[in-house]
Amino acid sequence: MQRTSNVFARVEPEIKEQAEQILNQLGIPMSNAIGLFLRQIIMQRGIPFDIKLPIRKPAAIGAMNAIELNAELEKGYDDVAAGRVHNLKYRPSD
Repeated sequence: MQRTSNVFARVEPEIKEQAEQILNQLGIPMSNAIGLFLRQIIMQRGIPFDIKLPIRKPAAIGAMNAIELNAELEKGYDDVAAGRVHNLKYRPSD
């Protein structure tokens, strides 16, 4: 058996719990998932997924005051008025 080394990381409890629930459904222990991630870093010679800023940050309604909420709603109304909408049944290719 190969020797192992410890990795200590601080993560938000909610994130850890959500990840554990998914990993449990997959039958993968957290330590194995972390090992897989580290192996992928080595194989990809970097982070194994794109890390990007979102093009447009989604609105967190609960964190907005009334003025900010109204401003976001106005943007939506302006999009509709300008025809910047998509039918859910048909989405043109980008």
